[in-house]
Amino acid sequence: MHTHLRITLATAAAAALTGGLLTFSATTATAADSTSVPQADFNKDGIGDVAFSASGAYVNAKKGAGQIVALYGTKDGVSDGDLSGDLSGDTPSSTFSQNSSGIPGAAEAGDSFGSDSAYADFNGDGYDDLAVSAPGEDSGTDKDAGLVMILWGSAAGLHGGSVVADPAGSAHDFWGKNLAAGDFDGDGKADLAVGSNTATVHVLKGGFGPTGTPGGTYTVKPPIMGTDAGGPLNLTAGNINGGQETDLVVDGYETASDYGWNRNYYIPGSASGLNTAGAEPLKPGVITAIGDIDADGYGDIVSGAYWNTTTQDGTPVPDSGKGGKVWVTKGSDGGPLTGASTGITQDTAGVPGTAEGNDFFGYELDLGDVDGDGFLDLAIGVAGENIGTDANTGAVTVLYGSASGLDTTSGAQSFSQDTAGVPGTGEDDDMFGIDVKLDDVTGDGRADLLVGSAENAGNGLVTYLPSNGTKITATGSESVAPQWTDVVTTGSPYFGANFAD
Repeated sequence: MHTHLRITLATAAAAALTGGLLTFSATTATAADSTSVPQADFNKDGIGDVAFSASGAYVNAKKGAGQIVALYGTKDGVSDGDLSGDLSGDTPSSTFSQNSSGIPGAAEAGDSFGSDSAYADFNGDGYDDLAVSAPGEDSGTDKDAGLVMILWGSAAGLHGGSVVADPAGSAHDFWGKNLAAGDFDGDGKADLAVGSNTATVHVLKGGFGPTGTPGGTYTVKPPIMGTDAGGPLNLTAGNINGGQETDLVVDGYETASDYGWNRNYYIPGSASGLNTAGAEPLKPGVITAIGDIDADGYGDIVSGAYWNTTTQDGTPVPDSGKGGKVWVTKGSDGGPLTGASTGITQDTAGVPGTAEGNDFFGYELDLGDVDGDGFLDLAIGVAGENIGTDANTGAVTVLYGSASGLDTTSGAQSFSQDTAGVPGTGEDDDMFGIDVKLDDVTGDGRADLLVGSAENAGNGLVTYLPSNGTKITATGSESVAPQWTDVVTTGSPYFGANFAD
């Protein structure tokens, strides 16, 4: 999901839903949560905010120039009201393109601005900022060189932007196709990991200045394939071994002989930064979430392997399940306990639904504490789920955490646009669950659920389902459509296809 151009993914996924293994020429949206599940607060009002892509959006008739949207949480959650033009009861929001005031550059066709994004307080002023990429940006004669910038937080929300210089522009393309924020050296300053179409990951050290200059740079090269396979599929930051440094999970292709499958790698943080000498292989999956599900002080790794057990020609796919599989790997002071990983499918007792080909169970993942019990809960996108006669209409599964991990025996929930109270109606290729986000957007200390979809042939839609204090509920659910913002529905903007992490 975001090549990793998120828009490329959504297009490829829509075609792939009708058969076979989804190609990894595009990746899934990055999910990054630490044991404490940090959430964005761009205006520092104590209520969680969310940002998401519309990277396929037309801007001044420039196809695929791209935009990014921020919704600022309120005590009433997020809503676009009745679209009447009276915004008095609606959620405050910001929409940015490269034609917006204070944003560097200019909107151009194919830039895919907003394709990936990651939040943290990069300049240490107490407001969360948003790193945003435009991996299709051209630089002079360098086609698809890529671009990364930081939008700065303030009491009024996000504003202005500063370009973060590419330290090795001639060595790669699509710079910024993957982003992950974390304190990889434990110095108290937020760092930014940046991927491209090579295996090398650039780490921009914390202490960013007002012009976007980092406190330093270094590179790590995990054992994945590079240019031929498009570099990392995803980067996910989180605290797995309980240390003060953030760790990184890199999803990619392992070796040339394994091309067509993928492998995740754990790279531990250290006082000197990310340490590839300590890299360890993990269960497969092209989307990862990290958080302390069982509240033991160590972040657990959840990986989404959303493909089928076999390809169309019958080739077995290692560690996969029919219609998709989610792997849960416990963290420890020695790192991930991969040998004891647990696999969950829709055929697991207590999990809603039935495993069917191309359900895409595990297409997206996110962790958050819905019920306030101190254990993290998991939202799972099932973007290819068929419901009734509707193909690929999509669904979201919610599993609740406990001291023994995710509870698959009781309490699980499933939501779709055919669920009573959920806005809209399930239709072919809506792909409800194309992305998911668990964030407290009401300020009540409970994580709410936001769901992205490909509503109306790729226009996109964000659906808000609140926590009632003990579980996610359709009561009080709302939707946010592109026409409520400055995103036009010409073409396929894929509004809400990729949430910032």
